[in-house]
Amino acid sequence: MTVLVLIYLTVNQFTEKHPAFTTGGLRSLIFQEHSNGLAKSGAIIRIGRKVLISETKFFDWVEAQNQVGAK
Repeated sequence: MTVLVLIYLTVNQFTEKHPAFTTGGLRSLIFQEHSNGLAKSGAIIRIGRKVLISETKFFDWVEAQNQVGAK
């Protein structure tokens, strides 16, 4: 049995942990989440004004973007 553990990070925590992504670039992806498919992936969670990113779902979305471009 596989247990999926979701880790949620703020934008700043995410960019510190994953320096390939800049704060501005990540905020731009979040701002455009409905047109780029990020919202549909479920990677972005909002609690009041706080925006949290699910690492697992975000990187699943990144991989899906790579597959779309490869076709």
